[in-house]
Amino acid sequence: MARLITGITELVTNEAEVDGTPLGVLPDAALVVEDGSVAWIGDAKQAPACDERLELGQRTVLPGFVDSHTHLVFAGDRSAEFAARMAGATYDGGGIAATVAATRAASDDELRDLLRLREAELRAQGTTTVEIKSGYGLDAEHESRLLRLAREITEETTYLGAHVVPSGIDRSAYVRTVTGDMLDACAPYARWIDVFCEPASPHAFDGDEAREVLTAGQARGLGLRVHGNQLAHGPGVQLAVELGAASVDHCTYLSEEDVAALAGGDTVATLLPGVEFSTRSPYPDARRLIDAGVTVALATDCNPGTSYTSSMPFVIALAVREMGMTPDEAIWAATAGGAQALRRGDVGRLAVGARADLTVLAAPSRLHLAYRPGVPIACALDFTAEVNG
Repeated sequence: MARLITGITELVTNEAEVDGTPLGVLPDAALVVEDGSVAWIGDAKQAPACDERLELGQRTVLPGFVDSHTHLVFAGDRSAEFAARMAGATYDGGGIAATVAATRAASDDELRDLLRLREAELRAQGTTTVEIKSGYGLDAEHESRLLRLAREITEETTYLGAHVVPSGIDRSAYVRTVTGDMLDACAPYARWIDVFCEPASPHAFDGDEAREVLTAGQARGLGLRVHGNQLAHGPGVQLAVELGAASVDHCTYLSEEDVAALAGGDTVATLLPGVEFSTRSPYPDARRLIDAGVTVALATDCNPGTSYTSSMPFVIALAVREMGMTPDEAIWAATAGGAQALRRGDVGRLAVGARADLTVLAAPSRLHLAYRPGVPIACALDFTAEVNG
């Protein structure tokens, strides 16, 4: 069945050939959706006849947001930790242990219900593609359980057994577990492997440990992702580029060599401004990265400790206000940039053959995403869900 979507004041395609800009914006546009994919895009006056018509009433349409970094499967609450940070406490990763304990204690059904609620939050704010990490199990049984549950809602699942070293466990022994029995249990449910490479934290992993984790996952056919350079200068970015990781995330503390490495490779720098908002930390310098030619993505890092937001519009507003990005750059990073961070060509753009994942704004222009922060103007319209039942 072909469905015509019309009443679009502004259609963002992320196809540069449309208007010569990265966003490829079409005014007064329409598109046709068939079998979950885009079948036609163009001027509304030239739209073909279709089986059904959906009139949006003069709204803006973008590709669905691609949230390429989240930790959605967890139980428990860390609001007191947030309050302490607002009063001056610093973040070093130690609070993750509290979430691990709560998550291990929760049943599959309890975690599934929490996950579905968070997925609904994402969609209500325009996200149509989401990556989900494990990392709150920290043993083979619980890490594989989290990935199995995540797989119920997304194919973009990431094994993060190397989130932190659990208290009371020898570091070398834990790395052997992460690259051995735990990897064996988790690999069937994961597309990616990740590591928190942060020598500045006593709970995270240094460069040698991170290399061991990543190369073990790569040998099992998993793609690479890295948490890097969040708390201080370190080896995470250089290691990610060297090993061909799809993305290195945080990128707050970067040397000139780090920026040059990112500009010369195909590893995406994924920035997570919700973290800096929630930890009172310095924001990454997106302007420096973009001006150097680095591909930048934006994501929520939705997690209970350092960025408990599921809102990509909020992240876009922060990126514009705090990180030197223009509204158009931030929108591209939240859509096409996220797709590149997941090495996906079927999402983050609207073109014939792409998935019909749409973000609809109750606004006449895309600029309202940053112009009206905190206002619920975005929602997801995902026609692939109809096809997939």
